[in-house]
Amino acid sequence: MPRLIDLTQTLDPANRAKLPPHLASAAPVVAPAIDYYHPAEKGADEFCRYLGCQHDDLPDGEGWGAELLTDMSSHCGTHVDAPLHSSSRIAGAPARTITDIALEELYRPGMVLDVRPWAQLGQEITTDMLDAAMAATGTIIQPGMAVLIRTGQERYTLDDPQYYQQPGMSRASTLHLTRQGATILGTDAVGWDLPFGLMGRKFQETRNPAVLWDGHKAIVEREAFIVQQMTNLGALPLTGFMVGFFPIKLARCSAAPARVVAFVD
Repeated sequence: MPRLIDLTQTLDPANRAKLPPHLASAAPVVAPAIDYYHPAEKGADEFCRYLGCQHDDLPDGEGWGAELLTDMSSHCGTHVDAPLHSSSRIAGAPARTITDIALEELYRPGMVLDVRPWAQLGQEITTDMLDAAMAATGTIIQPGMAVLIRTGQERYTLDDPQYYQQPGMSRASTLHLTRQGATILGTDAVGWDLPFGLMGRKFQETRNPAVLWDGHKAIVEREAFIVQQMTNLGALPLTGFMVGFFPIKLARCSAAPARVVAFVD
């Protein structure tokens, strides 16, 4: 039996309070709001309302446990971006949604590129960094492989300012991976690209639209699925494992939260 390693962040509504005030609107990307129905409390009330009984009628005095999830983005927590997230057309064809992707495409051999020795907060992850990290694996990207970028952002939490200053992938570095055959691109950072604030400032200085979200926009040229907010990449070997990305089947959506699990022999 392979050893299972969970690469998924926990969707804990308590994390919403850790966001800095200027990012409060991003709460649906961090975790859903959850209304808890405990079996001895609101769960019992709901149970009785559905079944026409009273609390005294319940054999153990309790109903069911349930939860109501609200205010949740399709890009919440560890999630898989479908091509539609990057553009309505990919390589000249209509972009696929999350429910257009077969499970076989989401269970792939994995490789970890550990760029921590070179990556800096708020700086681009370059092709040279990727090549150096790949050399450390002793192998090359195979067609259809999932390439997971370990940036070191796991050392920060949502209440650390550095969490939002991740090293980011550019158009050039993204295409460097997809042109070698990678079809799934993962990161332990909150985003695949450079931080939005930094991209916005670059655009204001240069008025060059090419600097806006260029890592994601590279998918327009060559299709791939981007997976963000992963965790526990340090528990993986650099190669020699399979990884499954299992998103919720949200019809016609550009992304979905996923349970991401590595299978290590």
